[in-house]
Amino acid sequence: MVLLNASGLKKMFLDETLFDGVSFRVDEGDKIGFVGVNGAGKSTLFKIINDTMEYDSGELYKNKLLRIGYLDQYSVTDSENTIMDEMLGAFSELIRIEDELTDIRFELESGADDTDALIVRQTALTERFQDLDGYQYRSRAASALTGLGFSEAEFSRCVSELSGGEKTRVALGRLLLSDVNLLLLDEPTNHLDIDAVEWLEGFLSSYRGSFIIISHDRYFLDKVTNRTFELSAGRLRTYSGGYSEYARQRETERKTEERSYRNTMREIERLTGIVEQQRRWNREKNIKTAESKLKVIEKLEGTLEAPQRKQADMRFGFTALPGGGQDVLILDEVGMSFGEKRIFGGCSAHIVKGEKVFLLGANGCGKTTLIKDIIGIYPPTEGEIRIGANIRIGYYDQIQENLDPEKTVFDEVHDEYPDMTETEIRNALAVFLFRGEDVFKEIKKLSGGERARVELTKLMLRPVNFLIMDEPTNHLDIDSREALEKALMDYDGTMLMVSHDRYFINKLADRVLGMSADGLISSIGGYDDYAEMKARRQTGETAAQAAEKGGSADYKEQKRQAAEKRRVLGRFQRVEDMIEALDVEIAALESEMAENATDFGRLSELSDKTEEKRAEQDTLMEEWEALQKEIEERGYDSE
Repeated sequence: MVLLNASGLKKMFLDETLFDGVSFRVDEGDKIGFVGVNGAGKSTLFKIINDTMEYDSGELYKNKLLRIGYLDQYSVTDSENTIMDEMLGAFSELIRIEDELTDIRFELESGADDTDALIVRQTALTERFQDLDGYQYRSRAASALTGLGFSEAEFSRCVSELSGGEKTRVALGRLLLSDVNLLLLDEPTNHLDIDAVEWLEGFLSSYRGSFIIISHDRYFLDKVTNRTFELSAGRLRTYSGGYSEYARQRETERKTEERSYRNTMREIERLTGIVEQQRRWNREKNIKTAESKLKVIEKLEGTLEAPQRKQADMRFGFTALPGGGQDVLILDEVGMSFGEKRIFGGCSAHIVKGEKVFLLGANGCGKTTLIKDIIGIYPPTEGEIRIGANIRIGYYDQIQENLDPEKTVFDEVHDEYPDMTETEIRNALAVFLFRGEDVFKEIKKLSGGERARVELTKLMLRPVNFLIMDEPTNHLDIDSREALEKALMDYDGTMLMVSHDRYFINKLADRVLGMSADGLISSIGGYDDYAEMKARRQTGETAAQAAEKGGSADYKEQKRQAAEKRRVLGRFQRVEDMIEALDVEIAALESEMAENATDFGRLSELSDKTEEKRAEQDTLMEEWEALQKEIEERGYDSE
């Protein structure tokens, strides 16, 4: 059954077209992920579907049986209900039936005259109550609240007293339990920790209705969706499969578009050459041939469409400050209390040079507090923190307080790094998707995600060898997250990160530290390895038992080998990318040398710089060859 069908939708704001020609359909049972850069118009399209915003042209058909439930990313309610009463509002029909059944029972017990009619009505209501699974609705509400991170003791709290994030979680829970058959969820995983997101994944996986979800959480989309919508450059495209399948299809499509565009451009150039040649001969026959070819050129140009540029395709060699001891960070039974309130204790860990470590845990367990202990904002109340010799820390905490709102993006970076050339600054900004005129935008006019990208650029250029980052992917769309991933994969220093982005963690992590009030547990590998270890601990299964199930003689050795393989292949990829980035830099320097051929002072400076880059590339080439040999000898597949 078709629930929703859109044809040629267009939306304008003043004289600017946000999107045009948007067509799609939503069938019963569709689980759709909706992706696109911030500002593409995804939330606007949701509002159009929900009848809270008008569109300028096109058609939107809705099935008469369609019941829409809409959650935007800023959902906040100031209800005076308790959290539980607010959730129970999703079961208004069941509560009405309960109340009527109570009234009927009272009337029957009181000896009412119309007993037969009351019994008939009671039977009908009881059957309806059972059909709606009425005996379970209170436990369903409690289960949803628990899954979304509320303790039973919090069920009686007043909604109006909650934080914005807590109110959004209540609104999400109520919507999930409501009687609708199409959910529109705009960034539903905001304000949820990993445990709550996993509960939501389980709920949506078994959800019998349809939904469309706007999300930048790629792991989440892979778990719950079977179709993908992409809104980009005013156009909407549809794909089968979750995020990873969409990304594969989109990359194939993009390459096909680029190849077709290049072939068409070559044909136009060939025909243009024929036209010029025929015009030079200037005979009647030649003139007719030229006119004929011009018509072909016009037709080709009329159908020619430049392929959308892949945004996260720039590479730049971010390099850690040389030196620093092998032992980067040692935590020895670290604990933290504020007054009589103990946040955590017993945190011990050892991070060594070059490791990429992620710190995970439920909201409120103290991850950010531990990070602030490490960087010296708070002194720990228990235990000891030791930073290695010659370790320089660079810290990112999402709050872009150090940005000057009156400066442009370019000046913000240039003023902090005055020795960098314009080309170097532009290359660095391009990594974080500031290209062309974007670099001259004023900071005060940037979105939260754009401001985050400026701060990330500045951080990655600082002379540090230990990056500590607290939720660096928050506020970033998928393209920006992928750009950050590529930059961090190139980074050869040590990293400690707090993140809820499981896709991001799987891409980068050498190790995960799971945090609770009682300390840290360490897991080699990415998020999936950590989740597997947690599941074993919850069931009481030992590593040896897990190994026996998997047919491995030595589970720990298997994990060690897997981590070593990731390390070698990861370093190989980073070295390869750095070599490519140096190719770009050297080409830019050589171009600049050609432009300054008569300025001998500048030419000498550029020549020295080019030689430095070539020497750096030679060193990397030697490492690349050694890694290539190691990969071949060990029989690794270069995934």
